[in-house]
Amino acid sequence: MTRPADVPETLNDYLAKPSNQSMRGRTALVAGGGLSGSAGSIGFSLSWLYATNGARVAVFDRDKDAAQATVDLILAEGGEAFSIAGDASQDADCERAVTETIARYGTLDALATTIGRGDVEGIFDVDRQQWDDILTLNLTTAWQLMRHASPVMPSGSSIVTTSSGAATSRGPGMPYSVAKAGLEQLTVGAAATLAPKGIRVNAVRVGTIWSTFAAQVFDEDQRATRANNVALQMEGNVWDIASAALFLSGERARWITGQIIAVDGGGPVFRSTGQAGPAGDSGR
Repeated sequence: MTRPADVPETLNDYLAKPSNQSMRGRTALVAGGGLSGSAGSIGFSLSWLYATNGARVAVFDRDKDAAQATVDLILAEGGEAFSIAGDASQDADCERAVTETIARYGTLDALATTIGRGDVEGIFDVDRQQWDDILTLNLTTAWQLMRHASPVMPSGSSIVTTSSGAATSRGPGMPYSVAKAGLEQLTVGAAATLAPKGIRVNAVRVGTIWSTFAAQVFDEDQRATRANNVALQMEGNVWDIASAALFLSGERARWITGQIIAVDGGGPVFRSTGQAGPAGDSGR
């Protein structure tokens, strides 16, 4: 089949190519799976990898056009997918997304929550409504989806959340960091809670990546500075994150649960500028 003419540039990455059909026969629900912007997003990339590795995919996004764009690309590649328009901050929409997925495909074997927003306001620079909005978007959405999905997921299923290096940042404090730290604890707690049902729950902690969101915020000089501050001195992209999430969703990760996997190129590093003290001083 011929892909749509506006195939995004992000699909040129070799990690976007089909691999081992590790998700064949499974159904995946991706929250935040819509495609907008040429650099792509984690949700779109994971939807794509699920589909090209054999899964049926329900793409859940508040932007119905973005969700349908992802579906159209998957269908053009010969995959199976459909879109669900809804707001994950609303509990009823989360429940409906799960219900529609089950109604369409009869099962739900993988849930991925990729919804989030990296605001930089300080913890005391926001009002109560802003605080609630940031925690809802970055934490409560995942809880709502897990709460509705886990009762209908069979043994052997997997849930993957997307955290951030901000979760372990020592500050200055941001509501975003608080929410991501909470998300990691939710992930670990859900893994222990759902283990008796055979449902695995893990998180990917996202490092410095290039995405449509980053492209809207950083210029090329800032982009180079960010990359240089990573241990590997290079940025990642949405496919690096989606590839890790794909692994955690499949049978090759069947004995991994309750883990926070950092995909961050080694993380930010402190560059040595020489030893402390006067030259030749060996004191401590």
